[in-house]
Amino acid sequence: MTGSAHRNEQELRLLHLLSKQYPSIRAAHSEMINLSAIMALPRGTAHYISDIHGAYDQFDHILRHASGAIRRKISQTFGESLSEAEQAELAALIYYPEQQLDRVLPTLDDPRAWQAVRIEQLTAVARMSSRKYTRSKVRKRLPPQMAYVLEELLAESNFEHYQKQQYYRRIIGTIVDLDEGPTAITKLAYLIQRLVVDRLYILGDIFDRGPAAEKVMDRLIEHHDVAILWGNHDITWMGAAAGCDALIANVVRLSLRYANLETLIDGYGINLRALHELADGAYAEDACIGFRAKGDTAIEGYGPELIARMHKAIAIIQFKLEAQIIKRHPEYAMEDRLLIMQIDKAAATVTLDGKVYPLRDTHWPTLDPDQPSVLSPAEAAVVQDLHRQFAQSERLQRHIRFLYSYGHMVQVQDGDVQFHGCLPVEDNGAFTLFPLAGEELAGLALLERYEQLCRTAYFAQEQSAREAGQDAMWYLWCGPHSPLFGRKRMTTFERYFIADQATHEEPKGAYYALRDDIDFVRRVLETFGGDVEQGRIINGHTPVKVRKGESPLQAGGRVLVIDGGMSTAYQPVTGIAGYTLIVNSHEMLLAAHEYYGDVGKVGANQRDLTPQTERVATFRQRIMIADTDVGAMLRGQLADLHKLVAAYRAGIIAERS
Repeated sequence: MTGSAHRNEQELRLLHLLSKQYPSIRAAHSEMINLSAIMALPRGTAHYISDIHGAYDQFDHILRHASGAIRRKISQTFGESLSEAEQAELAALIYYPEQQLDRVLPTLDDPRAWQAVRIEQLTAVARMSSRKYTRSKVRKRLPPQMAYVLEELLAESNFEHYQKQQYYRRIIGTIVDLDEGPTAITKLAYLIQRLVVDRLYILGDIFDRGPAAEKVMDRLIEHHDVAILWGNHDITWMGAAAGCDALIANVVRLSLRYANLETLIDGYGINLRALHELADGAYAEDACIGFRAKGDTAIEGYGPELIARMHKAIAIIQFKLEAQIIKRHPEYAMEDRLLIMQIDKAAATVTLDGKVYPLRDTHWPTLDPDQPSVLSPAEAAVVQDLHRQFAQSERLQRHIRFLYSYGHMVQVQDGDVQFHGCLPVEDNGAFTLFPLAGEELAGLALLERYEQLCRTAYFAQEQSAREAGQDAMWYLWCGPHSPLFGRKRMTTFERYFIADQATHEEPKGAYYALRDDIDFVRRVLETFGGDVEQGRIINGHTPVKVRKGESPLQAGGRVLVIDGGMSTAYQPVTGIAGYTLIVNSHEMLLAAHEYYGDVGKVGANQRDLTPQTERVATFRQRIMIADTDVGAMLRGQLADLHKLVAAYRAGIIAERS
């Protein structure tokens, strides 16, 4: 069979499959009309968020106001017909409808009239927010309760026409008379939140530091359209759920280090009884001073002394498991991290880079000097117990599968290149060649291979393939050429056990010096398939220290770093509570957020909850769907439908009624 004949046969099979969905010329024409119309609509608003780190309340608040997009939609709807104070009050109602209703309704002389006005105002905002969507798309975002009524209120019409005006007011009046006003207001508020943002992009690090990563994951699963880029902290949880014991130990260690046990214990049902018993047995007389948590635990039964003992126990287990990985992979070139094998237990010293340092902690009851990387029987039992629990946690496994389904290492979207952390590069800007899975890879090919290995770590049937993928995920967490880590070494051991703070330094990779160089940025865009002239690099990972004068914009605005410290652990350093990015059909806006505390109650003092935004770019002409990657996909679908119609007309495929 010739190549041409093979292509024709393959194309015919695809057209037969397409004919099952569009069984006639008329059905195909109907879809072609629909696709052509969609391409004439403006691009939907994209919302970019990075480095949530379990800070659910702050994340929830940012989603509610869509980084200021809802406030701007209110302004577009009412112009000067509502004052700034009235617009801010309406915005607060959209952000927190239940709380605002509870606050306002008891204070009103005529709550029914107030409800009727608010329903009318909210309907106007919802109608404005839905204009860039097809009616079918809007219908899918309507809440099941009251869907028919809300669809009627949102229907495009001349509201000024007397009869139509009376029709709408009768609907609203009946809603209020039936005491359904609060329900309608609440449903409209959440509908606006769903309509204002078309797609949510998470640029990594959902987990660790904060207390409620599992709630963030639940919220993402509920979202109508989300894309995720994996961060280094996400990779640790993904690898742990896949069965990597070193990453299981790391997840537990970080949870203890930040006294953040809620996600582990309450969120995912991982019980630490076996680790507790090991800690009480091996470290009962050990003060574990260097292992005191960085926060206060709210989990009953876990006091600071117990947490410190468990923290030390799991840290030593982790160092042993990591040493085993490093020895399995000489190509990682991480022999300098085999510090547990450089301990002189009798002298209470460790050798680092040829220099001998005294150990701050001299109690090593589970360390065998002859086999320092081998777990003791008690440690092995702890690892086995945790491994089983991570594998059997239904909620954790459901969340990790979601990350695999909607997540990637890198994404090119409408000319922009997006990734969580950095790129492995040399000082001269050349992409670093790194030996991975038997090949030397660099640039995009390296990130794609990492992604493949992450998937085999979880999904492969062969145990050897799973283990190879899990080891690669561990390297992504802490390897010097990891695009998720971006530093030349991770000095966890030194911070625990060596007093000399010079050994604690973690020098950044070359990418962080190069990302302000426009020529380097253009080379990255070209290599990764972005728009060299107009595209941008968007990432997070490194908190922008606003307090020290750092800017989220690099290379003249061609690189955007949207990690401003959403987690409270970072806010003393950054000075803010996170950056987010809004991109609509007209412009690109960067929002800087403050910490709102108990955000559900701040409406009581009429504080405007909307963040300040900075315009990063204004597009020369409005971006339509036809101008985007989605438009390119739709054009491909149109071309296929044209071929299907031609096959029907030529009698190659039979129409079906």
